[in-house]
Order: sequence, then structure tokens, then C-alpha cells
Amino acid sequence: MKIIVTGAAGFIGMHVCKNLLDNGHIVVGIDNINAYYDQKLKQKRLECLSNLREFTFYKQDIVNKEAIKEIFVEVRADCVINLAAQAGVRYSLIDPDAYGSSNLIGFLNILEACRQQEISHLIYASSSSIYGSNDDKPFKEIHNSDHPMSLYGATKKANEVMAHSYSHLFQLPTTGLRFFTVYGPWGRPDMALFLFTNAILENKPIDIYNHGNMIRDFTYIDDVVQAVNLLVETPAIANVDYNTYQPDASTSSSPWRIFNIGNGRPTPLIDYISALEKALGKKAKKNFIPVQPGDLLATAADTTRLKNWTGFEPTTSIEQGVENFVEWYLSYYNY
Repeated sequence: MKIIVTGAAGFIGMHVCKNLLDNGHIVVGIDNINAYYDQKLKQKRLECLSNLREFTFYKQDIVNKEAIKEIFVEVRADCVINLAAQAGVRYSLIDPDAYGSSNLIGFLNILEACRQQEISHLIYASSSSIYGSNDDKPFKEIHNSDHPMSLYGATKKANEVMAHSYSHLFQLPTTGLRFFTVYGPWGRPDMALFLFTNAILENKPIDIYNHGNMIRDFTYIDDVVQAVNLLVETPAIANVDYNTYQPDASTSSSPWRIFNIGNGRPTPLIDYISALEKALGKKAKKNFIPVQPGDLLATAADTTRLKNWTGFEPTTSIEQGVENFVEWYLSYYNY
């Protein structure tokens, strides 16, 4: 298949592109390479892809409607995977306009380009943040997600309902991916594992929010990309048993589906840090501080629907995943 991947220079985007290429697909990457974090890291990710056959890259912003339209017309893709977005819960308190621009206007441009080019399947990034204040765990796709606790989560919820409208109006198959705390080699520098590793190596204290009383469904990047690859092969279809009187929040009478992409094994943050200390062979200096606005205290993914739809189950343990990240980090930064 010929597949467009937006956010190709991003953490998940780079890994998804490589996995698709390894599986014989033709991949066209799009990314604006913005300055939200280290642009050199993004360039290095692209270098890993540029050496592979069947990869083409466009430096472009999904907010630029006409440019995106031109790329879609030229490429004539079979499938689109939209991973371009302004990420980060805490940064949404600092620069909310970035989220409205990329996550809402940019996503609308992607939907329109898919409609105009009659794309056979749009896969797009959502987030576990959409579950917000929901205390019913593990999170299931059928749970209510109308009360996100951050603007970031709100924009991702908006993406899901925007996608549904296009699935309904234009029969555009769309699949939303609710990612749960993805980590691994080439990760984002604003994520906890990256920050913790750097601080421990530099003998600096690490900030541990909510005094360490946090639980996350940490999901290793290789498991994520395997799930995405399988979803490429299994496009969204309408639920023929959809009941409008008892609606299923993750399916529809239109070709629209939502899936949790998680590990399914929630881990206390302290245990995650312990795995990092073991991999580094060095103890962290811990600075326990209050919870930050917009943070969820716990996340836990029910991935039953993903397994039933694709047969996929995550396999990477926290210990192995953290060890893999540390090995990459030490090599990349020449420690």
C-alpha cells in the first residue's frame, strides 16, 4: 500500500514509518519539524528513514490546507495515518493556541484532504487523556469520555467526533488510537523517562508529581507500531449491530472505530523509576511535589477490543522496555 504518515519526524511517527517500510509498504512522510523540542533529534529520526527505500518526505505543516491538498493529490495514497499534533498536557496550559491550530484546524485539513481524494482508511492519534476524570478502570472504549481534564485531551476528543462526522457523511473509514503513555528509544525529551534519565545521569533530582502516587499504563513503542500495522490491514467498518438506544461509544453505524493502544498492565510511577535505576545502575535523587493541573492520577487500558479486532497483544515488559531505552539513550548521547 501507499501510505501517508503525518508527524513522520515524531517519536511514534518515525517508528510507525520504519515498521510500515519493513512490511513492504510505500511511505510518504509529512512533518513541519517545529521547535516544540530538539529539532536535531527530529532530523536524526528522519535520517534513519531517508536511508530506506520507498520513503519520501515533505517538510510541511498540516495547518497549511492548500499545501496538504497538493501533497494528497500528488501522492494518491491508499491509507493515511495522522500522527501530527501538538502534544503534551502541561504545555497546553502555556500555549493553548498551538493546540487549536494543529490539533483542530490541522486535523480538519487532513479530513478534508482524505474526503477529496477518497482515501480508503484514515488512522489518527487520539489519547488516553480523553478519559479525564473517569474513575472506572481499566478504561474501556465504551466508557464516557466527555470530561477531559486538559485542553490537550479536549482536542483529542474533538478529533474523534470530527472523524465520526466524516465517517457518517462521506463513508470515510476512520480509526482512532487512544495511546497510553508511549515510551522507548527515540522518545520525546518532554516525557518522564527522558527527563528522569537525563537528571539521574547528571546527578540532579527528578521531580515526582503527586508525591509518587501515580499509576500509568506505560506502553512500549514496538508494541504500538505492531498494533498500528495490524490496524492498517483491518480498516474500520460499520457496526451492523449498532443500537441507537444503547449506543456503543467506540463504534457506529458508520465506518468509525476507536481502540485503546496500551500495555494493559498499569505500573506505579515509583516502580517505573526503580526499573530505570536498575537499568542505569544508579539511584535517583527524588523530589516529591504536588500533582500538576490537568494530570490524571492513574491510567489503565483495557485492550480487549484491539485483541478481538486484530489479534494483537502487547508483549514488552516495563523492565525490558526501559532497558532498551537506556541502551539507546547512552549510545545517542555518547555516555
